[in-house]
Amino acid sequence: MHLREELTRALLEAKDGKVDNNEEGIESFNQLVQEMTLKQQDVKAFAFKTKAMLSRMEHKVQSARQRESIYWHLASHGVPKSLHCLCLKLAEEYAVNAMARSRLPPPEYVSRLSDPSFHHLVLLTDNVLAASVVISSTVEKSANPEKLIFHIVTDKKTYTPMHAWFAIHSIQSAVVEVKGLHQYEWSQEVNVAVKEMLEIHRLIWGQYYKNLKEEDFEYDGEHKRFLEALSPSCLSLMNLLRIYIPELFPDLNKIVFLDDDIVVQHDISSLWELDLNGNVVGAVVNSWDGDNCCPGRKYKDYFNFSHPIISSNFDHNRCAWLYGMNVYDLEAWRRANITETYHHWLKLSQESGLTLWRPGIIPPALIAFEGHVHHIDPLWHVAGLGSRSPEVPRDILEAASVIHFSGPAKPWLEIGFPEVRGLWNKHVNSSNKFVRKCRIMG
Repeated sequence: MHLREELTRALLEAKDGKVDNNEEGIESFNQLVQEMTLKQQDVKAFAFKTKAMLSRMEHKVQSARQRESIYWHLASHGVPKSLHCLCLKLAEEYAVNAMARSRLPPPEYVSRLSDPSFHHLVLLTDNVLAASVVISSTVEKSANPEKLIFHIVTDKKTYTPMHAWFAIHSIQSAVVEVKGLHQYEWSQEVNVAVKEMLEIHRLIWGQYYKNLKEEDFEYDGEHKRFLEALSPSCLSLMNLLRIYIPELFPDLNKIVFLDDDIVVQHDISSLWELDLNGNVVGAVVNSWDGDNCCPGRKYKDYFNFSHPIISSNFDHNRCAWLYGMNVYDLEAWRRANITETYHHWLKLSQESGLTLWRPGIIPPALIAFEGHVHHIDPLWHVAGLGSRSPEVPRDILEAASVIHFSGPAKPWLEIGFPEVRGLWNKHVNSSNKFVRKCRIMG
């Protein structure tokens, strides 16, 4: 009884006492026993040495988690050698093979590009392989592939390999258009607005980066979100230009937008028959598991509610809708001045110290589309398969019309999750000569 009281007293003293983590100390239980035996130290010394040892161990674990989080962040940004190889091989093919330079779509199908009786799908991407998976999976599952018109917008650098891929690998029944940003003739007003948008997004990104460097970085959920918010995709022109879809496609009225990290698993043709009830966008808002918001998709996950402009205008528990598979009524978009509202809030963010929200297109888009979102069934779009712990049950994955590898662990990266990567890989044609030459794992 006396020993227990003495030990309790010593532990309480050690609890309130300070230890120096920088001092050389005991690193294992065996060392602790040896130290206490040789020096015949009392219970109080034992308590303080145990605390110091545990404190150093906690510090090491924390540092390891921090490094792992940063390495994970860096790994998600790289372009695999295989994808770089694919673009180079296709660019070579474009130069030497007339078929790779053939018109997309063929002249007899050009009239379909603005025909509202067809089902128009839009992709903004600079990833050839990812675009091929999106299109092949959509066509494979379509009940009426002959009605599908794919509009791919890419940057100047990727235009040649993207064109070559779809010119050589024509999609049965469906029509594919590939257009580079350099082929658009926008007005001076739009060009200025796009440059301004890019600059403000860069400033917001820079402010967040500065805040991260100045903070005492620790591994927790908040800082993990900080790193993800600093992803280069937040500054990607292809990502940011989705707010200009009505300008990119002035002759279209209703489209389905698909991100390049999705796979279509079931026929989605009924999306074009969906009544948006006067709204601009049809999107998944509620989670498949019935817990109201999708995980990590509340306004508080995107916005700075310590700022009065945000706290006075929005509810921190409001659910954010999912980007990545959306139905857009472009006529309603134009009438509602969505793009103008988006720009208004970007400028307001700049005037308010760039701290209204975390980097990326989603926060200002949530504001711009506020009051114009039609909720669709959660099984239309199941996201988060590129996050650290994909915990979506197998039956939900199978039932989902579209699965979305949102998050850093894209299926074409080595850090992609083996548990779900196969759902993407099966749409990569491993017998294709370019895929084989570049050793792309399908």
